[in-house]
Amino acid sequence: MQLTHYTTKFNQQQFPITVVSENVSNAPNIGSLFRACDAFGIEKLIFCGTDIPLGRKMTKTSRSTEKSVNYQIQKSALEVVTKLKQDNYFIISLEISTNSQALNNINFNIGKPIAIIIGDENFGVSEDILNISDAIVHINMYGQNSSMNVVQATSITLYEITKQLSQK
Repeated sequence: MQLTHYTTKFNQQQFPITVVSENVSNAPNIGSLFRACDAFGIEKLIFCGTDIPLGRKMTKTSRSTEKSVNYQIQKSALEVVTKLKQDNYFIISLEISTNSQALNNINFNIGKPIAIIIGDENFGVSEDILNISDAIVHINMYGQNSSMNVVQATSITLYEITKQLSQK
């Protein structure tokens, strides 16, 4: 028998993970980020930029998870990430670069809170943030395309990290 939202028996848990969204501005992506962050029990979601659409188009995909996810809106992603680094967060940028490592090859049981930086739908994570990151990770791709939607990539990353952290 298929379970409903009311009959599932998942254990609620919160992980010491903050997702920082650098200029993600597509309303359905924003709504989907709320859902992913709720599903994976992240501590905080921080939207950075000047045009963060939190209206009807966003709530269509969020399914009310914006009410349960701790979130903030800030202007500068670089300022947010710099502050998190000063607060002893391990900074992980989700980006394909010349020195990025495959997500599945990293041990995330590092004993400190994690900040995952995700970038703009078209341009990715900015060079300034990549330069101060403790790690740059990518998801291995086996098809012709070299990237995937920012929310899909974030969900895969959150799955891998929370899987590792819950096995402590």
